[in-house]
Amino acid sequence: MSFPSGDAAVPATSRTAFVGAGYAVAAYLTWALLALYWKALAHVPAIDVMLHRAVWSVLFILVLIAVSGRLPMLAGTLRKPKSLAVLAATAALLASNWYMFIWAMQLNYALEASLGYYINPLVNVLLGVVILREPLSRIRRIAVGLATVGVTLLSVSLGVPPYLALFLALTFGLYGLLRKMAPADPLVGLAIESGWMALIAIPWLLLRESEGFGGMGRFGPGTDALLVAAGVVTAVPLIWFNAAAKRLQLSTLGLFQYIAPTGMFLIAVFINGEALTTTHIVTFVLIWAALGLVAFETLRNRARVA
Repeated sequence: MSFPSGDAAVPATSRTAFVGAGYAVAAYLTWALLALYWKALAHVPAIDVMLHRAVWSVLFILVLIAVSGRLPMLAGTLRKPKSLAVLAATAALLASNWYMFIWAMQLNYALEASLGYYINPLVNVLLGVVILREPLSRIRRIAVGLATVGVTLLSVSLGVPPYLALFLALTFGLYGLLRKMAPADPLVGLAIESGWMALIAIPWLLLRESEGFGGMGRFGPGTDALLVAAGVVTAVPLIWFNAAAKRLQLSTLGLFQYIAPTGMFLIAVFINGEALTTTHIVTFVLIWAALGLVAFETLRNRARVA
């Protein structure tokens, strides 16, 4: 799973903002529902699902790039060695994030995965402080402290840290940080990242098929369709996200990002029936409070600028 960043323009009218909000809800809700999509492929090894996602993504996105007239943009990015190197690194981070998320959904770890994407904005704050030397406001220090207390409580209760949540948050945070070093159109960037993955995916999948262990053609047309459509469900919400980014301010768009982990949380509890202990509830409440503080500061700063 990935929630890419984009350049947002200030909406010219309330109608523009309303349409942008609709696109944002559609994008983040789709990312939440991917929890059910990957669960439907639980009978296929997660590594195979992830690699199929990469292959079908690059094919589908290349068609979209051609149709939308972005081929010159793609060619320009391919001529930049630095961008290609950075996108190779982001591809590795994205692949590991995709794999762990798919694995988690297949084995009913949606609750911990949702925790990871809730704390991701706070991980971004820490990465900004540690790597970019960005100042940390008092409100954000309190927010990070609340999240740290929440994760510590859960770690003590479980006997181990929530490694899955921390892994998803950290890999996605580093992914977003590195992507800023290779500014590229989101579709073009994802095409190149998927292309890097496909260099490994295609030989792997062909080998699996030749040995009779591949996912394609082994479990019936329904599974085949889901594997192929993985490229579509990867690209379409990205298109909706970009449509939203063109119509909304980034501070406004950022508030919609909590739809995805909230959807995963609800799926985990009410569909998967995953255990929600008192410690889980306390942890989530602390993190929600932390996110509320960050959102409050963002909106307050926006009001001051306006």
